[in-house]
Amino acid sequence: QVQLVESGGGLVQPGGSLRLSCEASGTIFDFAAMGWYRQVPGKQRVFVAGLTSGGYTNYAEFIKGRSSISGDIAKGTLYLQMNNLKAEDTAVYYCHADRSRDRYWGQGTQVAVSS
Repeated sequence: QVQLVESGGGLVQPGGSLRLSCEASGTIFDFAAMGWYRQVPGKQRVFVAGLTSGGYTNYAEFIKGRSSISGDIAKGTLYLQMNNLKAEDTAVYYCHADRSRDRYWGQGTQVAVSS
């Protein structure tokens, strides 16, 4: 079993920054990748950023240049530094971890960008 716990969300003003964290526990060996998605009510969950065990990173266009993903896949830790946040970044942010054909999800952390 794998458990993922996100933290670091909250309320921030436009232009502000947040650093999200994700920590995996349980059987965390052999993760191939970890990443972040986000979801707003009534819409599908969308990809934000990803990190592979080989160190490859990729970002959604809407967050590229404003964020940085980092972490230690072998230890099951993941971070997302988000800068210059906009109102449209308001969402629940979910961490995931991939192993073989399985994808594990956390419960999410709420990010609200508002003045």
